[in-house]
Amino acid sequence: MQSDMRELLRIAAPTAAVGAIATLVGGLVAGGEGAIGAAIGCVVVIVFMALGLLALNWVGKTMPHLFQGMGLMVYSAQLVLLLVFILSIRNTSLFDLRIFALSLVAAVVTWITTQAVLHARSKTPYVDPDADTRNRPGGAGGERDE
Repeated sequence: MQSDMRELLRIAAPTAAVGAIATLVGGLVAGGEGAIGAAIGCVVVIVFMALGLLALNWVGKTMPHLFQGMGLMVYSAQLVLLLVFILSIRNTSLFDLRIFALSLVAAVVTWITTQAVLHARSKTPYVDPDADTRNRPGGAGGERDE
């Protein structure tokens, strides 16, 4: 779990930085409503994407055979929840919706780009060195006849 949180923080930090810049720009362009909209947009992206990443990491560790299907399900659930959220705030006057939307898009692009770059730089083993001993009778993790 610690490596999951470390990975999450490495992705969320640049997204939060973009959110801070968007909040500053939103405040300059549209005043306080713009700053609030930009901040909420960034927070929504970080929460949605972080929960999706943590869910996929959990599925990958506990049920790897369901990983691809769960990835599609998590993505679909995120889109539906985001649609519900946007529909619920469409008539708000608390913040500027245009700045919110631009901040949301900028944060999503930052999150996805950061995740792709970190994944490309990671050294993920594609060979399981212990697979041979696990599959042999009496090997580590194998069933023993007693």
